[in-house]
This record gives sequence, structure tokens and C-alpha cells, in this order.
Amino acid sequence: MAVDSSRVLFEDNHLLIYNKQPGDIVQGDKTGDTPLSEYVKQYIKEKYQKPGEVFLGVVHRIDRPVSGVVIFARTSKALTRLNQMLKSGEIKKTYWAVTSNAPPAQKDHLIHYLVRNEKQNKSYTHAKPVNNSKMAELEYQLISMSDRYFLLEINLMTGRHHQIRTQLAHIGCPIKGDLKYGAQRSNPNGSIHLHARSIEFTHPVRKESLKVDANPPEDPLWNHFSTAEISLPQQK
Repeated sequence: MAVDSSRVLFEDNHLLIYNKQPGDIVQGDKTGDTPLSEYVKQYIKEKYQKPGEVFLGVVHRIDRPVSGVVIFARTSKALTRLNQMLKSGEIKKTYWAVTSNAPPAQKDHLIHYLVRNEKQNKSYTHAKPVNNSKMAELEYQLISMSDRYFLLEINLMTGRHHQIRTQLAHIGCPIKGDLKYGAQRSNPNGSIHLHARSIEFTHPVRKESLKVDANPPEDPLWNHFSTAEISLPQQK
């Protein structure tokens, strides 16, 4: 695999923002598969004819079956500042999720307490704090629907393990294709219909506002929602 330059959404001396495809791993893991970070390093090395080792910092990760925006830092200064911004909630992340069940409300603010099970690579949701739990917070809004599926836009306020997947499942809306959290069937390519749609933050060095949008992957359902007129039920 090589980096597809058309998926590079933003690039300067300090940052590279990429539209990850489902199946790519952002950073190396126990599978031993070559991560996206290594391919991005190679892309930078070849494009700029850099001798020696290329610096690339992984600012954040998204799950392997998920698509969308990923930020890489090209300098240690940018990495340090972005890590601080991530911790203090200064990086706004917006996701799209497709579910086969309608959410209980057209929009809501969810707060749960998640416990991660490392062996199962799964998080469990609780209504109140329990031992080893971490608070997880998001807002969602129903923004479109088809005859069988519902498109939710999610504003992520904390960055917990499998947060969107488990919180949506907890309210009866498992993400399409996400067998681990209650979907009825998997997607043929192993993806789930969760997409990191946009990211918004202040450039860590130039101090300019930056908002980057990523188109969802090419498939009939994502294509439908990307081009459909907004179609929502009337609120009662």
C-alpha cells in the first residue's frame, strides 16, 4: 500500500491531515500489519526527497474499521502542542454514524461511564461511575434518514476507547456493521459505518483557525447520505 495523495486533506511543514480508509491502522499494533503512519512517512520522504529518518507524530487514532480524518504532526513542536490541545478539549471532532434503528430523540447529550476490557478489546457502558470507569460525553443529532437507515452527526467531547460505538449501542442504536456492539450483521469489507467527518482546531504553530472535512468512503449507503436531501420526521 502507498499513500493516495488525493486523500491528503491538508499539508504544510508542521501537519499532515489524511482521510483514512476502513481497514487502515493508524499506528502499529499487535497484528504486526504496517500502519498508515509508516506509509505517510514514506510519502513525505519521497515527496520532499528527505535523507535519513522522517519525523512523524501520531496525534490521535481512530479504530481500524472506521474511516475519516486523522492528524499527523511533522514536527516535535507541533506534536507537543497538539497533544496539549487534545487533552484540554481544544480539538473539535465531528463524526457521522449510520444506524439501522432510530435514536430515542432527534438530538441528545449523552454522558456515560465506560470500563474498558483489554482482553476483549471492548468497552462497557454504565449510567453511573463504577470502579475503573471513565466519563464519556458526546452530543448527537439525527441529520438524515432513508427508508432503512438513520444518519447521526456526533460531536465528540471526550476521547474514550470505542466511545461512540458503545454509547450509541447503549441507547439502542448500534452502528451498521459493528457486530461487536450489537449490529445484526457485518459489512462485507469488515468496515463499520462510522466516519470521522471533520476536525476543527487552531493551527499549533501558525495560530490560524483550521477546519478540515473528509468525504465518507465510496459505498452505496454513504453515497446516498452524501448526496441525499435532508429528510427528517417532524418533531412532535
